[in-house]
Amino acid sequence: MTTAEIATLRRSIDQLRHSVQGVRQTYGDSAEVRRLVNDLERLEIDAAELASARLVRQASTPAEVPDAVVVPDTPHDEAMFADADDEGIGGYHGDRS
Repeated sequence: MTTAEIATLRRSIDQLRHSVQGVRQTYGDSAEVRRLVNDLERLEIDAAELASARLVRQASTPAEVPDAVVVPDTPHDEAMFADADDEGIGGYHGDRS
């Protein structure tokens, strides 16, 4: 997030805080209002964590992109599963051929 986006997020949270205070005055301390207050607190915590994560990310070196792992689509060697049970159907106890 850019600095402008973080500032916009904080302004939005402030506006929401003002709205929740109005709702609390109108509806009192009901369970629904307490959940809204809890959600607002969570948003404030998450926004603060995002702002600090952004600072840490800028200070560190860019992350390396891991190499792609190629998974072949060729059939597996059947000998690899010769002594394995078939899960989910009670196992297979006999000759597979």
